[in-house]
Amino acid sequence: MADGGGRKRRAFIGSFTAAGGPGILMVTVAPDSGALTVVSGTDRLPDPSYLALAPDGDTLYAVSERAEGAVAAYRVTGDRPEPAGRPVPVNGDGPTHLSLYAGHVLTANYGSGSVTAVPVRADGTLARTPSGVLQHTGSGPHAQRQQGPHAHQVQPDPSGRWAVSVDLGTDSVRVCRLTDGVLVVHREVALRPGSGPRHLAFHPDGSHAYVVNELAPAVTVCRWDAADGVLQPLTEVPVLAGVPAGDAYPSGIVVSPDGRFVWTATRGEDVLSVFEVVPDGLRLFGTVPCGGHWPRAIAASDGFLYVANERSGDVTWFALDPQTGVPRHGGSLAVPAASCVIFG
Repeated sequence: MADGGGRKRRAFIGSFTAAGGPGILMVTVAPDSGALTVVSGTDRLPDPSYLALAPDGDTLYAVSERAEGAVAAYRVTGDRPEPAGRPVPVNGDGPTHLSLYAGHVLTANYGSGSVTAVPVRADGTLARTPSGVLQHTGSGPHAQRQQGPHAHQVQPDPSGRWAVSVDLGTDSVRVCRLTDGVLVVHREVALRPGSGPRHLAFHPDGSHAYVVNELAPAVTVCRWDAADGVLQPLTEVPVLAGVPAGDAYPSGIVVSPDGRFVWTATRGEDVLSVFEVVPDGLRLFGTVPCGGHWPRAIAASDGFLYVANERSGDVTWFALDPQTGVPRHGGSLAVPAASCVIFG
């Protein structure tokens, strides 16, 4: 399938090389079935667990989720990812997520509980050093998981005015702006103690956001005011109809492009949850098996939902019912230690 510029439609898959993963894979996407086919890959960066694509589609950015974390850029204009400069240390431990915001790549560093900003040059390559590191502070009531901050995700809001960082260790979301290359906290929003927020997804209307919590298996529904940078928690909705047998470990969250549905993945139960969006809330429609084991991340594209199943080592895809939002299993691609899939 070609995009408006004549390119075949592509996707990129990240994985943990330390667990036998292939690193970064470039794949093509079948428009009728959603099936993925491997084109090429690179394993030059250790543990590229999360990826982000530049708006023009020419450069791919990847974290290296190691104790001495790093971020790297790759040219993806050809048939394989080609390194565009050396990896840049993020001065943080265990980066788990990254995004582009205000001319910088931002990384959420889980181990050190910080967010790093690395300037992006005009040609898409990265500056040699970060321009700043925002250190989160605080803790939570969970004795093992919340002894200190654990930034798990950072991304811009739909307006592009703000960057929001989600911290599992402090039960909070920080709304930030970039000032002289350094993220500055505008407001820190407290969520329920012990909830362990992991990832946030914005509704396409730009006025709501949904936070999936890892320690308490629920989604926190929030109102979002982009004019003032205010995130207001409204309610919590469980991701499962019943009480899980053990720790559930929810992971990814996606909102449909038309804003009618929300999907989450839960690793401890190996399921996808389907929610209908209702005014200022969500209604749990049901759950379906994720097609593998330990669904670490999910993504939606052109009527299909994709799941990176880390422990079973595959990426599965599902056709989405346009009326109910229920995923129907379509197939899978073997990818050892798969951790994310993105499209562009």
